[in-house]
Amino acid sequence: MPLSPTLLAMNVDVDVAPPAKRRRTGSSTTDLPTQPNNGDDDMDIESPISGHGSSSDASMSRRWQRVIETTVPSIVSVRFMIVSAFDTEPATISEATGFIVDAERGLVLTNRHVVGAGPFVGTIIAHDHEEVEAVPIYRDPIHDFGVLKFDPSKIKYMPLRAIPLRPDLANVGLDIRVCGNDAGEKLSILAGSISRLDRNCPDYGELTYNDFNTFYLQAASSSSGGSSGSPVIDIHGNAVALQAGGATFAATNYFLPLDRIVRTLDLIRNGAPQVPRGTIQTRWLHRPYDEVRRLGLRPETEAEVRKESGATEIGMLVAENVVPETSPAYGLLEEGDVLVRVNGAVVTKFAPLEAILDDSINGTVTLDVERGGDPLSLQVHVGDLHAVTPDELLEVGGAKFNNLSYQLARFYSVPCRGVYVAAAGGCFRFAGYSHGLIIASVDAQPVATIHDMAAILQKLPDQARVSITFYSIADIHCKAVVVITLDKTWAPFRSAKRNDVDGLWHYTDLNAHPVPRQPLAVVDAVMPDYSLAPVAKRIMQSLVKVTASLPVTMDGFPKSMRVGYGLVVDVALGLVLVSRAHVPQDLVDLTVTFYDMAELPAKVLFVHPHQNLAVVQYPAQFLAPTASVVAAPLQRSPPSVRPGMPVEFIGLTDGQRPFHVRTSVKDVTLMVVPCSGEPRARAINFEGISVDTPASDSCYNGVLADPETGDVVALWLNFLGEFNAQTEVDTEYAMGLPWRDVADDVFAVVDRVRIMAPPVHYPLATPDLTALNFELTQVTVVKARTMGVSDEWLAKVQHAGHYHVLMVKRVESLSESDGIVHELDLVLAVNGELVTSVRDVVRAVQAAHKQSPSSTGVKLDLVRNKEHMQVTVVPQPLEHGTDRCVVWCGALIHPPHKAARQQCAKLPSGCYISARRPGSPAVMYNLSPTMFITHVAGRATPDLDALLAAVDGIADGTYVRVKLVSFDFVPTVVSVKICQHYFKTLEIHRVPGSENGWEKAVRAASSTGVAAADTDGDGVEPMDENGDSAGEE
Repeated sequence: MPLSPTLLAMNVDVDVAPPAKRRRTGSSTTDLPTQPNNGDDDMDIESPISGHGSSSDASMSRRWQRVIETTVPSIVSVRFMIVSAFDTEPATISEATGFIVDAERGLVLTNRHVVGAGPFVGTIIAHDHEEVEAVPIYRDPIHDFGVLKFDPSKIKYMPLRAIPLRPDLANVGLDIRVCGNDAGEKLSILAGSISRLDRNCPDYGELTYNDFNTFYLQAASSSSGGSSGSPVIDIHGNAVALQAGGATFAATNYFLPLDRIVRTLDLIRNGAPQVPRGTIQTRWLHRPYDEVRRLGLRPETEAEVRKESGATEIGMLVAENVVPETSPAYGLLEEGDVLVRVNGAVVTKFAPLEAILDDSINGTVTLDVERGGDPLSLQVHVGDLHAVTPDELLEVGGAKFNNLSYQLARFYSVPCRGVYVAAAGGCFRFAGYSHGLIIASVDAQPVATIHDMAAILQKLPDQARVSITFYSIADIHCKAVVVITLDKTWAPFRSAKRNDVDGLWHYTDLNAHPVPRQPLAVVDAVMPDYSLAPVAKRIMQSLVKVTASLPVTMDGFPKSMRVGYGLVVDVALGLVLVSRAHVPQDLVDLTVTFYDMAELPAKVLFVHPHQNLAVVQYPAQFLAPTASVVAAPLQRSPPSVRPGMPVEFIGLTDGQRPFHVRTSVKDVTLMVVPCSGEPRARAINFEGISVDTPASDSCYNGVLADPETGDVVALWLNFLGEFNAQTEVDTEYAMGLPWRDVADDVFAVVDRVRIMAPPVHYPLATPDLTALNFELTQVTVVKARTMGVSDEWLAKVQHAGHYHVLMVKRVESLSESDGIVHELDLVLAVNGELVTSVRDVVRAVQAAHKQSPSSTGVKLDLVRNKEHMQVTVVPQPLEHGTDRCVVWCGALIHPPHKAARQQCAKLPSGCYISARRPGSPAVMYNLSPTMFITHVAGRATPDLDALLAAVDGIADGTYVRVKLVSFDFVPTVVSVKICQHYFKTLEIHRVPGSENGWEKAVRAASSTGVAAADTDGDGVEPMDENGDSAGEE
């Protein structure tokens, strides 16, 4: 749960939301930046004048108008991408405000929470809508300001003018105007007056950026997202403060004083290689005299401090928390100590204290404090604040790490050391944890920095099983451990170092000399002695855990890691049957675990495009003959499952505990899994089984067995359904799948593997399996009669013991049925044989194919628009899924997959956006999932080859025109800025027989566009994911 926010009003017992930063996230490029004032409503000016006013009021208003007209051209809109999670900030896109503080050098002042701690790519848009790149050259380690630099020569159509900074003019009662890009809509001028100069820093919450050790100014003025970095202007056109944040539910704004900003800019102008920042890793708060007295301040000390600091001083600085162990003041200074003097001078404000520390780096300062009335003099070493502020990033296995920052260590009062998980992902999943984690050890070796961690991982081969010990920064007392399969193939394994000269983070490949994979060893696995009936024990011997890690989440699949259970169908061949909700594609790293005692890697052999099934294979030769593993009792000609039939329900619960109960079949009916807004694979044309036990809702993996023979009569599987936008959770359904309906398909795979010489690779050729690519549902006899089915046909249906008719729900685009079979067609017969279930249709199609493999097709009796007709459709072999994709500007693009073709009546292009990387140009410029790219730079892109030809050779840092068509056929045109430094173009394609089954290549950022060497360790980074982490390890 979030920590309690700082109360914003004294003695008021109400729920108050934390203050909000004024950066605007999730912006669209259609939002307008600051606009010139041409006499229209492009500029909002909130006037403090109400009523008719007087002539002096009117004169003041005109004076403000002149000041604003002079000031506004110096204010810029900042649009930016934080391209990687780092420290307290996630990867994101946003927009904010800044203002020119040095026109000659091209310096723009904005907030630190805008510039961010990590990799930043941004542009500034001037008042006249000229756009120029801006790079961060300074972000303060703790205070909320940062400096961007741009090339002034690239602003050609308007003169540049800096806004002067005058921190000395900020006073209580001063009328001010906050001028900025409020809510990302247009330039807003918000009026107010300064009410406080000595407010302690606002608290924005946990695991995010928070300022400290400075005063904030407070004003009664309201602003919203996008106004971060706005200048706070007085009537003379001076900036007296910097807009930073505000109360969520009150018209209160918080401004950062400019004292330390002026010093920083002076040092930058003078060419200082670094802005000196000293620290003793202690947070101070300003407390009024009455509170300080209660802490034990002696009367004579108070009198002396009041005399030396002046009558306007109302309090003193008190140590709020000292970072344990790593702070130079640890063991000397204590919480509650009242600061009296520093180096002999009375200090009651933050700025003088910081000035002394900044000038004393690697030296000592003398702190005179009072502790409970006892005066103490402490000699404290001053450290370098930059040394405890991370500027390096480690990327490995799809996750991002940095050294723990003073920012977070101070907030949680933990030592400032350790490896912080900036973003969990890929193979680094932490058993349901995702935020605020610190790595304690890797492969049983302690790590204190990312360099320690990288050195350990460099010695490990790809696909090594590695233990990771970690704990939450909010609970350092409780450690946890996970075992991961290290991925060095697909995700980058590299480090990045910040460069404040060019503003970029430069990468170093850490996998230039990969360690060879270790050979497999024979493993044994003996099933625990479960207290189960014999029939259940027999089935439990065949149930194994299947862990799938997807380095690329293609085809709209929402998760990068899934854990489920599969059923061993052949021990000698090492074949396991598993739900496609766990193994949706062949580009996946698989591990099969036997009874939590032993594990082996596995590979995909078959993924059924219609049914909820996949077949994977582990290397059977490495499973000891003494292992308890046996093949499940699966018959080639199983009995049908009927309502009321008694069955043994055997499976594993969500808690991975064996479960067994005798129950009965409640219903067997044609199921239709709802489509998701972002198309993803789902089962179609199957009959689902429900059973008469509430335990079925908590059991997602298992079987239904015959009570007498123990043979499997149905598989109990979880089915991936639609994404629920309200709950933000992916819906999953647990139901039975009759073994009789899929036995032929599974045994066709088994038989095919049995006759093939090892090794067997995906895609497995299954020439005996064909299908009609349309989805069926059913309608009642009454509805069928109304739609035109004759009484003669309905009599046949009822004579067969059924009371419904099959109807076509969807026809897959570009399939053999497209244009021949239509939606809402009623299907009566296949090759003259009555069909009343999907089983009838599938068996009739397979029978026709076996009789005549070269047949010209099957004849369907249909009713369409009340007319009976016959059409011929040629069944097609089962497809093998997506075999190629491109990552461009952070967007994952591939040909429209089966689910997209099922849901889209007409495909606008062969370039379908399936996912996108957070903080990328794809997000910034609205290359959204489910959209089709039809043109790039005026060139048509009907397929991936055309897309690559169009994007190859586009100069880095330039805009390219991209035409898109939405899933609902709405066209739009966007401009996308190329950013090859952080977002290279990658091509990933299936290569049967290769070591991983797939290969990736980096496209060169040149006119040739040929594949290039992976010189800085680029890889496929995690894309956006939906929903919760259910089903993940």
